[in-house]
Amino acid sequence: MNRVMGVRQRFVKAAMNAPFLSREEEHDLAVRWKSEGDQAALHRLASAHIRLVIAIAARFKHYNLPMADLIQEGHVGLLEAAARFDPEREVRFSTYATWWIRAAIQDFILRNWSIVRGGTSSAQKALFFNLRRIRARLAQRGEDGPASQMYQTIAEEIGVSVDDVALMDARLTGHDMSLNAPVADADTSSSERQDFLVWDGPGPDELVGEEIDRDRRVKWLRAAMAVLSERELRILRERRLVENAATLEALGSRMGISKERVRQIETRAMEKLRLALDAQQPDARAALV
Repeated sequence: MNRVMGVRQRFVKAAMNAPFLSREEEHDLAVRWKSEGDQAALHRLASAHIRLVIAIAARFKHYNLPMADLIQEGHVGLLEAAARFDPEREVRFSTYATWWIRAAIQDFILRNWSIVRGGTSSAQKALFFNLRRIRARLAQRGEDGPASQMYQTIAEEIGVSVDDVALMDARLTGHDMSLNAPVADADTSSSERQDFLVWDGPGPDELVGEEIDRDRRVKWLRAAMAVLSERELRILRERRLVENAATLEALGSRMGISKERVRQIETRAMEKLRLALDAQQPDARAALV
């Protein structure tokens, strides 16, 4: 741990001691990187702005994420800014890079602050990062008042719904809870929260039993279908054994018979199946249900 802290301190010290770049130097480095892909120019440009990354990362330390991770993500944003920066525009690189650094850090916080993903839209992102600040400002003015009134004020200022504000406030004031967390008042110290979840669906033994019964009924049905003629089999398959069953009229047209004749053959085939199933197993008739 001490070694890690030492490395971090040396990194911050080196970043703070890096020389500032004049506008001309900055422009020259950006041109060399953009036009020639000069890695040395990129390194100098980025190194001169690490202090900016550290300063922006420090603004988000109250989210209780490792400062080293915030700086690392901010550095990713800095490199993204360098890749997109146009040196011919009359803008200092630090001004341009600030947005990318802050965006990279904020995205990291949203991904890691909670196991529940949130802030997927720009409005939700603004709500996540501004809710506490606006609440503190309202409290200083004595305008915090009832929660419903405060939520309404915040919703209007950020441009989200009152329900979104209430939900985000609950997330920011609450904590993630693991299902593997021990239950303090349980009978045994080994009990976890997940042990008390109730499942209303069928249990494993019921599922296995249903699977066995289904396989048995399929075997009975296949054996009984041996008593049917080819035409009876065709009609039953197209009328009973496919998802989109054919109509009597359509099937009769394809077979060259009337729809009434198709109905008669279907009725006779079903009766033959019932008799065959009763003959081999009294309980097998359930296969036709």
